[in-house]
Amino acid sequence: MRTAVCGVWHVHAPEYTQRAIELGQVVGFYEPDDAMAESFQKMFDLPRFDTLEQLLSSDAEGVIVCSAPSRHPDLMVRIADAGKHIFTEKVLALTTEDCLKIQEAVDRNGVRFVISLPQKYTAPQKTAKAVADSGELGKINYLRYRNCHSGSTKNWLPPHFYNAAQCGGGAMIDLGAHGMYLTHWFLGIPVSASSAFTVAHDTAFNVDGVEDNAVTVMACEGGAIAVNETGFVSDYSPQVLEVFGESGYVKMVNGKVVKCSALTGGKEVEVPLVAASESPITQFLTGEVLPGCGMEEARALTRLM
Repeated sequence: MRTAVCGVWHVHAPEYTQRAIELGQVVGFYEPDDAMAESFQKMFDLPRFDTLEQLLSSDAEGVIVCSAPSRHPDLMVRIADAGKHIFTEKVLALTTEDCLKIQEAVDRNGVRFVISLPQKYTAPQKTAKAVADSGELGKINYLRYRNCHSGSTKNWLPPHFYNAAQCGGGAMIDLGAHGMYLTHWFLGIPVSASSAFTVAHDTAFNVDGVEDNAVTVMACEGGAIAVNETGFVSDYSPQVLEVFGESGYVKMVNGKVVKCSALTGGKEVEVPLVAASESPITQFLTGEVLPGCGMEEARALTRLM
């Protein structure tokens, strides 16, 4: 697929661009911020479009959107109206109303849409989901997910990740999105939620005071509780997914999956990993799109956020 990159605001823009180069052709990129554009061009020798109109009139078949979430609605509606397929970094938009505007544009133009929800396609998470879905654990009543990094404490996140207007929030809406879409995947849309957000590290860039340390507790239909922990202030923190049922549990810690149930004699045993699926960006570029990274899931993530 011939692609163009719309915005290099997000830290994953280089990763997606590299994959697009490997699997096809990147005809150019659009980024209105000169400093960001200059930094990006040091990594990739790609033409820079001066305007969005130049990108839209190019021969790109698809567009990789890595702009600030606040800009997604306007950009994506125009991209869809230009007849180009869309891949987007999470989150789709900051309100359900804006999600629906994007969906209407995608539907009326018949373009392909993929959102990056990568952890639904990794081997450990797929393995834990398979165990939970098998019935071995009985009725699921508790889920806990922890995903944190040192973006604030090691000062490697770009300053604009602390811009409340552009991001819609801090750690929870960014890194915490993984826990939200996994909660939706395992348990559906919660019926209620309560969060604790703090600023645990004094970062000079965080002039808006967005949270860098966060937890959200959600109540789901049927009585299950989900806990989503995230933050930019924890180095060496393991990625943890725990799912408990009435008859056992399954845990994933840094890629290793174990379970305990009556079938294991009440002992914790390691679970062989199922095969991983291709990442959402690869699915988009190859046209082999699997369930789980479409518009319905994108809307659900925004609703949760």
